[in-house]
Amino acid sequence: MAARTGNGREVRIAAVGDLHFDPRSKGQLRGMFNEMCREAQIIVLCGDLTTHGEPEQIDGFLDELHGIEVPILTVLGNHDFEGGVEERLAELMMDRGIHVLDGTNIEIQGIGFAGVKGFGGGFGRRTLGPFGEKIYKDFVQAALDEAIKLETALRTLQTETRVAVLHYSPIPETLVGEPEEIFPFLGSSRLLSPIETYGASVVFHGHAHIGSPEGATPAGIPVYNVATMVLQKAYGKPYRIWTAAAPDRRNREPELQTAQAGEER
Repeated sequence: MAARTGNGREVRIAAVGDLHFDPRSKGQLRGMFNEMCREAQIIVLCGDLTTHGEPEQIDGFLDELHGIEVPILTVLGNHDFEGGVEERLAELMMDRGIHVLDGTNIEIQGIGFAGVKGFGGGFGRRTLGPFGEKIYKDFVQAALDEAIKLETALRTLQTETRVAVLHYSPIPETLVGEPEEIFPFLGSSRLLSPIETYGASVVFHGHAHIGSPEGATPAGIPVYNVATMVLQKAYGKPYRIWTAAAPDRRNREPELQTAQAGEER
């Protein structure tokens, strides 16, 4: 599917999430990454790159990317936080040249990408509110913080085509297939407002391994669940290709924006 915004040329984006690398996966992802590189100009990873968020696992994951020269950007997922060293994982990936987005954005080949992990909390009228015990309030605050980071990242983008990269889902439609009881732990509609307010062209997320491959926001913005298990089952292919329209700025270097919540420019 192609973006409806932008002009001049097309940029193909390959998106995938929930690869859950561990030492037993050694060598299993290289073929997929080579295919993605042949088919697309940009690779987007939607979190859960590792099983337990250990530096040794991310080192092994990076070995799978050997020889891949197209730009790669990612957000972290909940599995990548499991080891409690998520900042170290991000450093290792950035040392490899991967753009790790966390409330930040980047422009590559005229396409803007805004990324954040996201969080749970539920959807619509059933969204968890900040009432009662402190642990509930902390849970809600985490969801609000992620939404604010996404808002900042989208608001400060200057491109016409804007890609939102998440781990958690902003809508329940791409979760269909999962038990409804766990929907509140798979995403939050608090992420929806910045996506629609600041005009994202498309949303990619993962996390819901047996969810549905696609849906749309109330305003019609396409949302794709790119968890590799979902795509393999639905289409027989472990990643999704999305074609974006972009201005003709072939020689422009990527611009990384690091505006934080509340910062103006």
